[in-house]
Amino acid sequence: MSDVVAITAIAAGGEGVGRLADGRAVFVARTAPGERVRLREGVKLHKSFARGELAEVVAPGAVRVTAPCPHYAHDHCGGCQLQHVTYEAQLAAKRAIVGDALRRIAKLDIADPEIVEAVEEWRYRAKISLAVKSVGRSGSRTVGLHPYDRPASVFPLIDCQIADFRLMALWRELRPRLDLLPPRLERLTLRLDREGRRHVIAESTGEPWRNPEALRAALPDGDNVICWWQPVDGAARVVAGGPATGFPATAFEHVNSEMGSIARGWAVEQLGDVRSAVVWDLYGGIGDTAVALAERGAQVVSVDADEKAVDWARRRAAPRPVRFIAGKAEDVLPTLPEPSAVVANPPRAGLHWNVTLRLTGQPVNRLIYMSSDPATLARDLHRLSANYRVTAVRAFDLFPQTAHVETVAVMEAA
Repeated sequence: MSDVVAITAIAAGGEGVGRLADGRAVFVARTAPGERVRLREGVKLHKSFARGELAEVVAPGAVRVTAPCPHYAHDHCGGCQLQHVTYEAQLAAKRAIVGDALRRIAKLDIADPEIVEAVEEWRYRAKISLAVKSVGRSGSRTVGLHPYDRPASVFPLIDCQIADFRLMALWRELRPRLDLLPPRLERLTLRLDREGRRHVIAESTGEPWRNPEALRAALPDGDNVICWWQPVDGAARVVAGGPATGFPATAFEHVNSEMGSIARGWAVEQLGDVRSAVVWDLYGGIGDTAVALAERGAQVVSVDADEKAVDWARRRAAPRPVRFIAGKAEDVLPTLPEPSAVVANPPRAGLHWNVTLRLTGQPVNRLIYMSSDPATLARDLHRLSANYRVTAVRAFDLFPQTAHVETVAVMEAA
């Protein structure tokens, strides 16, 4: 099959979407709206859709550009999905992805939401996770990222152009010293913290990281590097360079801290006057939202399952006391004081069903839902719609060059 397909839009996940001759939607990576493309032989047909591979761009679209990152084209890097289209087209695609999910899944009569563009389109990530693949019997390792069309493979990373320069400087220093990492390395994560310190998190099987100090001594700025060892499926711990109670480098935090702060600020503003009001901060992580709410005079109860994140949050300065609780939201809700408002920022899987039941069974005046997955956001909004109405939605581009998007939905008790 060598179908020529007209690409009309960008779907969730970043693939271009068109129609086959039989009417089925076909999804094709690295294509752009407004262009005609030829597909490779072997289109994978499913009952109601298909997936094809790009063979040739017959007629480029007006929004197509040359991706600046060599890994994007040469290695088919799967870390980004949209470098081949203009930034304006990326924003339009993300607005449409969110709007489509809200109309199709949440059943809302709503237009595509406004989107706040990124402060920086490049070099914004404060964290990067690298895959590791052993090569042959020699024990040599390839450390890098996965190609989007060969997810079991790993190509060696030279430079990630959406990662902070300081992280890539650390990576350049680490690359010739991989032998100083644990021998059975499975994943390597590099992260910047709030004070600019650099963290190396080595996830491995077998024995712990025996001599992390050797790596710190070999790095040009090793005194500013904190080493963590994390057993696969286990908890990470500091093994060199910092106190065990330092910044929790494995805790959730937006990889784009500047845009995360903008989104959080807008979300908190939508609550209005919360002076002396009890506000729940669910899935609160390291306490950014809790501190922002306390600054507005709220009595804040913040809940997160990550004990390290909560422990660090408890030591943060806040204008008034915040009650931080380490535990799963669905488990601790019955013990919390009755709130006037709730801010929820769950993981991509969305709200636990028991949290949804509590929020619908005892509605609060105002509920703010922050999400990085439009589909699970829409699912949860639909579940909450019996007792709430959506009053505002705004998207934020925390992840330029990728298909990911942050969305904040504001709800009021119906």
